Amino acid sequence: MTTVLLLRHGRTTANADGVLAGDLPVELDDRGRQQAEAVGRRLAGLPLAAVVTSPLKRCRQTLELALPGVAPVVEAGLTECGYGAWVGRKLAELAKDPLWATVQQHPAAVTFPGGESMAAMATRAVAAVRSWDARVEADHGADAIWVASSHGDVIKAIVADALGLHLDLFQRISVDPGSITAIRYTPNRPFVLRLSDTGGDLQSLFPVKHPATGEVPTGDAAVGGGA
Repeated sequence: MTTVLLLRHGRTTANADGVLAGDLPVELDDRGRQQAEAVGRRLAGLPLAAVVTSPLKRCRQTLELALPGVAPVVEAGLTECGYGAWVGRKLAELAKDPLWATVQQHPAAVTFPGGESMAAMATRAVAAVRSWDARVEADHGADAIWVASSHGDVIKAIVADALGLHLDLFQRISVDPGSITAIRYTPNRPFVLRLSDTGGDLQSLFPVKHPATGEVPTGDAAVGGGA
């Protein structure tokens, strides 16, 4: 029953220019570096059991600024969706492509020309997070908290899975650069604790133990919403 903090990388030069970066080695711009430093202040003091990252430069650079001195583990399953021939092109230009409408309305059916399907991206990203979560719990206990740095569409797919949503609905989710999305996996169900959060204290994300027994909650939902 550990908690994962899904960190989207800070804003990049491609984000600022309206370009689909894909697997290009783009870097954070000035605003992105500020976002990474800000999230580092929020993470400071948290006993992170593990820090993993997409192999792409912008995610690794975000962690270098946010958590200096920490050596994250590279996880290929967290890499950006393989956009194929769309990589490096302006979003305004891509919006005129007939495939764009399918990306918006029926993403589960999309395979990018020369690239990956969105369904395959979602499958490997969810598998990577759930595998790491099980590993962290086995090594550090049910109240452990860990960080995974990844990309907008990847995080949206992981959130959709946690919410029990079909991938076709994941475009209803928004994840900002430099934001934290927190998910707690339990034996019964995942709980989405924060979504695209860019400010505030993170200490409250630790599981609240029962005042009498000291046990971590089992995963039952509090009827009425709880306190």
